[in-house]
Amino acid sequence: MLGKIIRFIFFGNYFVGILAVALTIEATVQLRVPFNSLNYYLLLFLAPTIYYTYAYNKVSTKPSTTNPRNQWYFKHKQFINYSQAVLFISCMLLAINLLYQNFDHFLALPLSYWIAILIIVTAGGLYYGLLPRSFLKFNLRNTGWLKAFVIGFVWACCANVLPLIMLKIETGIGYHDSVLWTWLFIKNWMFCTVNAIIFDIKDYPTDANRHLRTFVVRYGLRRTIFNILIPLLVVGLISLGIFASYKGFAWPLVFCNVLPFIFTIYVAYSMHRRKNILYYLMVIDGLILFKAICGIIGMQFVG
Repeated sequence: MLGKIIRFIFFGNYFVGILAVALTIEATVQLRVPFNSLNYYLLLFLAPTIYYTYAYNKVSTKPSTTNPRNQWYFKHKQFINYSQAVLFISCMLLAINLLYQNFDHFLALPLSYWIAILIIVTAGGLYYGLLPRSFLKFNLRNTGWLKAFVIGFVWACCANVLPLIMLKIETGIGYHDSVLWTWLFIKNWMFCTVNAIIFDIKDYPTDANRHLRTFVVRYGLRRTIFNILIPLLVVGLISLGIFASYKGFAWPLVFCNVLPFIFTIYVAYSMHRRKNILYYLMVIDGLILFKAICGIIGMQFVG
């Protein structure tokens, strides 16, 4: 029974929705801005859940004897189609309600906000090739090494840009500490990029056969771990130390923000041994949840 629940949460991408909400709450606490409405958080949970489920369902065209997630999708295809319909309708109702309550504020958004929304939506659509091929055939997933940076960018926008846009829409409050915001955005971008590179290790054989030049395909597993992942994380730790010193952060806050980097370095080092799909979904993606929790806890030590 427990195994079924775990597969439902992780194969069904509900954990992805939890990650989106967790990262947003972390960024909100760190930026010390008011929380968004419950309507927005529900929408934020549903949208990536639907997005990732649709995207994976779209690329899973044949049953696999070696991929447990693929097998789960084929076994529960009817349920997935039904749940996607229910979630999509719920998502639309929440979006309509948000638009109805804040219609005038939407129209009054500055041009820079609309440009940010357009960039995020376009990057998200291109990532899995969700835009119609008759409109645009370019798919960011097929750009190899760029894919991980695109994933990190979309997630950083989800955590650090969308909440501020919605805050402006719902309350009229803007955010003006560009130094702190830029640091947190880049930190989320790089952390999620590293996470995506680690996740690519799972798809190494498939990507190699498709000639998709991800980091692990181009440089090999060992060089990816020791020449790319661990150095990026060490640079992240050093830059965190420099920024913390510049801002005068208390040591408990610094310690809480260092922990996710330390654990990610350990997980990256352990990736020379092959893992099953649930390990990637629970542990690798779980690092993002761990980072969000640590970030939220760390802010409790700020006076």
